[in-house]
Amino acid sequence: MESDILRFYRNKSVFVTGGTGFLGKVIVEKLLRSTDVRRVYLLIRPKKNETVEGRFQAWKDEPVFEILLKAKPEALKLVTPISGDCSEPGLGLSDGDRRIVTTDVQVIIHSAASIRFVEPLHRALNINTRATRLLIQLAKEMKGLEAFVHISTAFSNCPSQHIEERFYPEHLSCPAAKVLEFNETLSADLVDNMAPALMGKFPNTYTYTKALAEQVIQMEAQDLPICIFRPAIILANFKEPMSGWIDNLHGIVALIYGNAHGILRLLYVNPKADALIVPGDYCANVALASAWQVANHSETPTSSQLAAKKPPPIYTLATTKSNSITFGEAVKLGIDHNHKIPVTKTIWYPFAHFTTCPWLFKLGCIFYHLIPGFFFDLLLRIQGKKPILMRSYQKIHEALLLLFPFNGISYVMDMRNTNQLWDSMSPEDRSIFPFDMATLNWEEYYKRILSGMRVFLFKESWDTLEYAKKRLFRFYLLHRFLQLVLCLAFAKFLWILYSLIVNYYFKSIEVNLPSPVVHLSSIESNI
Repeated sequence: MESDILRFYRNKSVFVTGGTGFLGKVIVEKLLRSTDVRRVYLLIRPKKNETVEGRFQAWKDEPVFEILLKAKPEALKLVTPISGDCSEPGLGLSDGDRRIVTTDVQVIIHSAASIRFVEPLHRALNINTRATRLLIQLAKEMKGLEAFVHISTAFSNCPSQHIEERFYPEHLSCPAAKVLEFNETLSADLVDNMAPALMGKFPNTYTYTKALAEQVIQMEAQDLPICIFRPAIILANFKEPMSGWIDNLHGIVALIYGNAHGILRLLYVNPKADALIVPGDYCANVALASAWQVANHSETPTSSQLAAKKPPPIYTLATTKSNSITFGEAVKLGIDHNHKIPVTKTIWYPFAHFTTCPWLFKLGCIFYHLIPGFFFDLLLRIQGKKPILMRSYQKIHEALLLLFPFNGISYVMDMRNTNQLWDSMSPEDRSIFPFDMATLNWEEYYKRILSGMRVFLFKESWDTLEYAKKRLFRFYLLHRFLQLVLCLAFAKFLWILYSLIVNYYFKSIEVNLPSPVVHLSSIESNI
């Protein structure tokens, strides 16, 4: 029997932006593998030395589609690439492609975004905020639109530590419409210089422009069947289409990778803070299920309904109170599993220490990273190879500082709408589109993360595992030997320091003691 969500997607055409990104690929793969969609239109941006056709061909060769193609060899023929660019006016669509999208599409999934925390404000506004407005305008031209899913981030309202599934206009110092007007009328340099004043308490341009995009939806999309999906920190897939699949080194993924590599040892992270991490396949399932929910509950709005301006629903996916995990626990799980399934590219025994003190982190980086990195690069130069670590550490340290607003404190994410979505799904749909974070097995998930990272990021086959374990054991012995040497050196330093203090103390006593000389006159008088 066909489930409700499968029935919804049967013979539908879906327009996907951001389909070349990690989450976009997972969404498209899930659509093609689990549903009977009629067509998927994929917005692809031409690059300087790459055509849309070339990028699309490379996209089809991604490992994420291997299982799909075994089950449905012709599945990717249902995907039609459309040349466009979310940073351009009109989304960079040609008139012909715009006609195709407006006449044939029933579902929009907008996942395109610039996720760079240091993106210049004018560019982040174009990609993350203006593109959302342009898609809303495009959606209003679609006669058959049934659902529009805008993918935001759980941290789009990070000035608050307790974030509900609602809009937060109070966080914005200037309305989104006005900021977009500035971006259109002022120079790029001037807009970028205004960033600190406009952003206020937002830590970066990414979260700020995502918050602006949400306000655009709140103010301009009330008459559309639209919702917002806010995923937390997205890591590798848990189960589908292949467990542990990941294709990028963004954010927290880069930190796990660096630690597994034996490069990253000191973390500017609060180990007691809750780690709001979610699997990529769970995020894809929420995006697809929320589109069904929006279409299922949408109806032609009356004038009174439009006057009420009921805000679009928001769905958040993060960890639950009943099944939470701290960053300290998450790092420990990652290291434990990395010790069991190491990689041959590891350059030292993986371990991690934490600090939340800025000056201590900067000082510790010298001893944990820069000094070892200097000698490692020196060894590479002697061998005639290109040095890599010192340059890499600069980027790693910058990334740790940029990530601290999200891993330095515990956020509380309300997921009432997402829980209601899960409760409204049939047992069949829950089986096909799982995203219940309350039942996620963290031990198993981290095992799959490290396994997937070994295969898809380090590009290592399982045939090398035994060699990697032997190599790791040698690094373990060297690690322990170095610890012993450092402990002995520290003990020697303390002994020298103690000796200096004791010597100084006794010398000061000798100086202050009265002279033991007895005058001869006093002796004679006593006689």
